[in-house]
Amino acid sequence: MKNLILDEFKNNSIFRLREGQRMILLAFSSIDEEQLWLYPQKNGLALGNQIVHICGNMRQYIISSLGCQYDVRKRDLEFSIQGGMSKKELLEHLERTIHQAVEVIQKTEAKEYTTYRKVQGFTLSGLGVVLHAVEHFSYHVGQIAFWIKQLTNQDLGFYKNVDLNQSNS
Repeated sequence: MKNLILDEFKNNSIFRLREGQRMILLAFSSIDEEQLWLYPQKNGLALGNQIVHICGNMRQYIISSLGCQYDVRKRDLEFSIQGGMSKKELLEHLERTIHQAVEVIQKTEAKEYTTYRKVQGFTLSGLGVVLHAVEHFSYHVGQIAFWIKQLTNQDLGFYKNVDLNQSNS
């Protein structure tokens, strides 16, 4: 039997992941390789670290927990890396991670979305797992956009072909 609310949740979660990926691709097209590993401040994250961290979180929450795969995340490493991956490699890593997360979201049965599990020390339902990962991803997409705007002093054009001043209908 179809679960329309769950289907809507899955579709919107997947849309938000793909929309965030689209924004990161646009933003990254504005920077060069050297800018990937610049830190905005002493306690900030370089763009490369942001991508590695996003992927680690998504892998732990969606792919590992909801997808019932072994948790291989090494969170502290995500923040300590200071280079070694190119823009192309980082974006490919993000693409693979989002692709795997989307597959898990799509294939997971309804009962798993209401089953509670421990993830990173928190007890969350499958719905909570996906909600956390999508929200966390969106948070970092905003940080990435902000830092790239600071580096380039330009609009990133996320919605250049959309009239955002339209009223609701």
